[in-house]
Amino acid sequence: MIEISSKDTLYMYNLYHITKAFFPNTEIGQKVDEGQEPLVKLTLEGGSCFSITEGEINALTDRQERKKFVTRHVYDWLSKETGIQLAWGMLTGVRPTKLIMQQVETGMHEKEIIQFLKEEYAVSAKKAQLGLEIAKREKAQLVRLDYDNGYSLYVGIPFCPSICSYCSFSSSPLEKWKDRMDAYLDALCREITAIGRAVQGKKLNTIYIGGGTPTTLEADQLERLLLHLGDTFSYGELKEFTVEAGRPDSITREKLEVLSRYPVTRISINPQTMQQKTLDEVGRRHTVQDVKDVFHMARKLGFDNINMDLIAGLPGENAGDMRDTLRQIEALGPDSLTVHALAIKRAARLGQEHCRIDLHSEIEQMVEDSAGAAERMGLVPYYLYRQKNIAGNFENVGYAKVDKAGIYNILIMEEKQTILAAGAGSSTKIVLPEKVQMENGKKSNLVRIENVKDITEYIGRIDEMIERKGEWLWR
Repeated sequence: MIEISSKDTLYMYNLYHITKAFFPNTEIGQKVDEGQEPLVKLTLEGGSCFSITEGEINALTDRQERKKFVTRHVYDWLSKETGIQLAWGMLTGVRPTKLIMQQVETGMHEKEIIQFLKEEYAVSAKKAQLGLEIAKREKAQLVRLDYDNGYSLYVGIPFCPSICSYCSFSSSPLEKWKDRMDAYLDALCREITAIGRAVQGKKLNTIYIGGGTPTTLEADQLERLLLHLGDTFSYGELKEFTVEAGRPDSITREKLEVLSRYPVTRISINPQTMQQKTLDEVGRRHTVQDVKDVFHMARKLGFDNINMDLIAGLPGENAGDMRDTLRQIEALGPDSLTVHALAIKRAARLGQEHCRIDLHSEIEQMVEDSAGAAERMGLVPYYLYRQKNIAGNFENVGYAKVDKAGIYNILIMEEKQTILAAGAGSSTKIVLPEKVQMENGKKSNLVRIENVKDITEYIGRIDEMIERKGEWLWR
């Protein structure tokens, strides 16, 4: 076991996640001890030890600068001990492009930004360049939006045909909830109506129906939801309408025909892999042929912006499996491709089973091969994010044709426009013009309002969910 201890909780989050990136399969103990002598102490298996004293940071008065100092020195020591340099260096946050965007908006020269990332955060030159390219493409998309008077809408459908072994999202198996889906829709439509009343006069820029798997709804339920959205909101300023169809085993021709009757501009059909052995292993109840059949069906019905998701590092897969998957995806020719490096979270079944993963050589090859396949399909990287416990300290990258980039995905990362969310487990993010004092004493211009995850509670407490937003929306 690796032991981490600190006199101050300020340092623990970064220390844990940096150490976990170097030692993903090792248990890490954490302790906050205000009485210990060093400020932070790290002891590896085998006895190697590193510490930082309070005297080393006395000259730094800003708490964030102190945290950055400690994180960088721990990173440098771990890198030397292991001989490993992490692709994203000491960055632990999920939004590296947000940091880069800040530099772009200040007018910093591109070469200076890359040097800044390398020197300040030990980011590799390759990842710094990737982040910069994506930040520039994000900026080109975001200038089309009205931050002050515009907003986006997320609608959550928290049901799936089955729960995949790597999944930690707020999803519930369809079989358990089939008899209560209409009750869920009643509550959801009530929340949507309340949001619609609150945003009169504002401009709706994007809609994203996600989950879970939205196409677990029956065709008539899907129609009911889409009809209610159209009756509630004006689409005059709508630039994108995404429905994450997701699981091929939940998609039927009838459901796609419903979607085609409404102003849905973008759908996702997500295989995650095109290896049947892996689909069976992780609990996906569809076949590789199902993916191809549903994709061709959507094309015939006129869908010209289809995204597909893949995961690099699924159990039992190697780089050869990924190359075969990419070969089959290239034959289909999606308009965008999102490649995730596997992140094993405690809430997922793989996390509970303490699945071990090879975090470097194999997944690095998968990530590189994915980038090559995207380039051959004429897709360019347009958004990027990272997750806790992500394989190999890599990232999730969205690739798209130049005119098919997912605007909502960019907004989620950059947090520049209000996103109002409806549904169990959904998270509203209200962007204020000025920073305000939060309950935790900090100042921020970003207000997060979470809906309860439990579906029964959401249905029973829907008025409370509406009131939580009301404090900010009805000002």
